[in-house]
Amino acid sequence: MRCQPRYEGPVYIWLKNNQPCLLCDETAEEATPICMACETELPWLGDHCQTCALPLPAAGLTCGQCLQQPPPFEQVIAPWTYGFPVDSLITRFKHSAKWPYGRLLAELLAQSLQHRFDEGLERPDALVPVPLAAKRLRQRGFNQAAMLARWLSAALDIHCDEQLLKRIQDTSAQQELKADARRKNLRNAFALMPGALIKGRHLALVDDVLTTGATAQALARLLMDAGAARVDVYCLARTPKPGDTN
Repeated sequence: MRCQPRYEGPVYIWLKNNQPCLLCDETAEEATPICMACETELPWLGDHCQTCALPLPAAGLTCGQCLQQPPPFEQVIAPWTYGFPVDSLITRFKHSAKWPYGRLLAELLAQSLQHRFDEGLERPDALVPVPLAAKRLRQRGFNQAAMLARWLSAALDIHCDEQLLKRIQDTSAQQELKADARRKNLRNAFALMPGALIKGRHLALVDDVLTTGATAQALARLLMDAGAARVDVYCLARTPKPGDTN
């Protein structure tokens, strides 16, 4: 029995006329169910590290961590910082199965990525969702990263490859751990699927939130060691440093 939903239709009615905003219930002017006012007020990511997307006080900089220990991925693309109301939307999508919120954020991320592609960002060969442990998949009933990757795939016409990575250890929840503990927690947690085709490919990992980057680094290192030409990370939101309100 498959826990992962395979519903191919929209998770809500996607109308172009008189569609209510999912945040304020006012009429949305565009096809995406969010009004212009609410979209403008989202916590858009401003100046950030050119590698890991950590919020920074000025543009065009690379954070100290990435300078000292360059990660195995090329760069992180995230439209928002992890703040209200995006944090609430992600939580409701991820833990309460409120799929319309996930679909809305995926559509906005797709628009942001397409804009970056138009400006010269290299398109990946495939989108690769961060795998979920079997126990957590049974409890939740779906992998939110896989759903995001499928929605992005449909919007951007980029193949979604869910047959590359698997999680072989059911580790502790990452949200409860500090940076060093997260890295230790993920040692040997992932593996390649049998017959995974990776050599020479440009791959983009897809997840909901990037905090310390430990999961993305573990997976990117695994893919690069297997011969990937490049690994990027696409996520909905990037958390700032603890205590940083910028």
